[in-house]
Amino acid sequence: MNAFEQLYQTILARREQPQEGSYTCYLFEQGLDKILKKCGEECAETIIAAKNGNRREVVLELSDLAFHAAVLMAQMEIPPEEVAMELERRAQKTGNLKRFHQTDKNS
Repeated sequence: MNAFEQLYQTILARREQPQEGSYTCYLFEQGLDKILKKCGEECAETIIAAKNGNRREVVLELSDLAFHAAVLMAQMEIPPEEVAMELERRAQKTGNLKRFHQTDKNS
């Protein structure tokens, strides 16, 4: 079991057996809106850290984002295996660079 799967199992355990003072339990108590808000905050903080060029801070913020994404997955009953399967499916694709619509900015 990798670190993310272990984290996910711990999150599930907190959901099933709430513990006093647990931040994870707090997120579940507050519900989906709070979990989504935290995902958004951590995403923004990751962007800012990257923009500032602080590699260590990016690692910390990505870890926070991964934690909150795992809480969202647990809230929505999405196991890591389902995400892994989608990533594997995407890895099979080649040459799938999206072509962006070109617009004439002078008109």
